[in-house]
Amino acid sequence: MATEPVTEFAPAKINLCLHVIGQRADGYHLLDSLVAFAGIGDRLVARPALDARLGLEGPFGADLSAGPDNLVLRAAAGFGAAAAFTLDKRLPPASGIGGGSADAAAALRALARLTGKAVPEGLAMRLGADVPVCLASRPARMRGVGEVLDPVALPPGWIVLVNPRVEVPTPAAFRALARKDNAPLPATLPHWSDLGVLTDWLATQRNDLETPALTIAPVISDVLAALRAQPGRRIARMSGSGATCFALFDAEAPARAAQAAITAAQPGWWVAAGPLL
Repeated sequence: MATEPVTEFAPAKINLCLHVIGQRADGYHLLDSLVAFAGIGDRLVARPALDARLGLEGPFGADLSAGPDNLVLRAAAGFGAAAAFTLDKRLPPASGIGGGSADAAAALRALARLTGKAVPEGLAMRLGADVPVCLASRPARMRGVGEVLDPVALPPGWIVLVNPRVEVPTPAAFRALARKDNAPLPATLPHWSDLGVLTDWLATQRNDLETPALTIAPVISDVLAALRAQPGRRIARMSGSGATCFALFDAEAPARAAQAAITAAQPGWWVAAGPLL
């Protein structure tokens, strides 16, 4: 059992494409998605303690509750271990990039390091559909309701994330979806030799939640237009249920330039750039 604090990075989860291909009798939606992670995220510190507790800081810390409903504390309760957590919250909540799920996954990894015990089987899925993929924080094809994960290899690149500070509740986006039996990704995914090959392929895929999210938050169209106007961008699309959108770039310089340009034009928006992990 560790006696020193442990720190875990909780990277943003990006749905490079997201196909909604069905709905189970219990209401859960069946997905087929290519998921990537960015070097942009929250940071969680866990210290040995007798009781689980959570301190919040960072740009979005005040937007969250530190009560037992927080996914970090729910993860600790499910793990059956205690720690004093400090969460540096840098990802906007309810923004389609898995921030809460990434935090829960970081808590599970931290508790495993603190206790020397494995994460209890099935706990990640019980915490949320995105928690299993966030637990590994590696590129993957995600299917089912989030429990079927196949690792994939993605080429290097940079990503810019933009959120207009508007929340799009995931249930609302699914309710606004016109049809829920859309076509899946191809049965076999191709080999992407570089970012250009990947983005050419992504252009033939889609995010089925983008259109319904636009009806809830029309400002998403402005975000996409801003990203698509940036020199060097390969593709721009909404992630998850929104409202965060992303653009992919070959290298750091054009990504940083895009971050600076959008921040200058829209100082009220959240804009971040980082490498694909």
